[in-house]
Amino acid sequence: MSDSLFGILIGAMVVNNFTLYYFLGLCPFMGVSGRIATAVRMGMANIFVLTLTSISAWILNNFVLPHAPFLRVISFIVVIASLVQIVEMAIKKLSPTLFRQLGIFLPLITTNCAILGLAIFQTNKAYGFFEGLFYAIGAGLGLTLALVLMASIREETDRADVPRIARGMALVLIIAGSLSLAFMGFAGLLSSA
Repeated sequence: MSDSLFGILIGAMVVNNFTLYYFLGLCPFMGVSGRIATAVRMGMANIFVLTLTSISAWILNNFVLPHAPFLRVISFIVVIASLVQIVEMAIKKLSPTLFRQLGIFLPLITTNCAILGLAIFQTNKAYGFFEGLFYAIGAGLGLTLALVLMASIREETDRADVPRIARGMALVLIIAGSLSLAFMGFAGLLSSA
């Protein structure tokens, strides 16, 4: 069981990275990845929301909606929106500076397709409680990894002499494409992923 849990964790984090493989969660990936400190904090907020979403999806699938699969997506959306509001209120209360740094991207976790994608993927893969939990943590760590990698490269390019035509979003897209290609190299790492 530990091998399969480890495989799920590594698979979601590296092999099938939500951002660099499935292209989910691009809003924070492009918007909050300007500074490493902000990227790490946004990653932590996403890990927290992904973990709570996984637990909520498991509860909904097993106890609330076992005979009403047509209500799953709308139920996931309501739960995710509620969880993000709780996280937003907690961050605003505990760290007003972080709240200001994350700006509009914190409430955008509600519409972050990586969060909804996790609930749907977990349901489609019929993961149990622990598998879903490891899947959520792996997905969150993978999103955090993508954010931190992007932020570190963007911080370095801010100090570099970049041609005018490649500055701004053009450079961000080039970096994102290069990171995605690099992560495609992990595709054969796990046979069960």
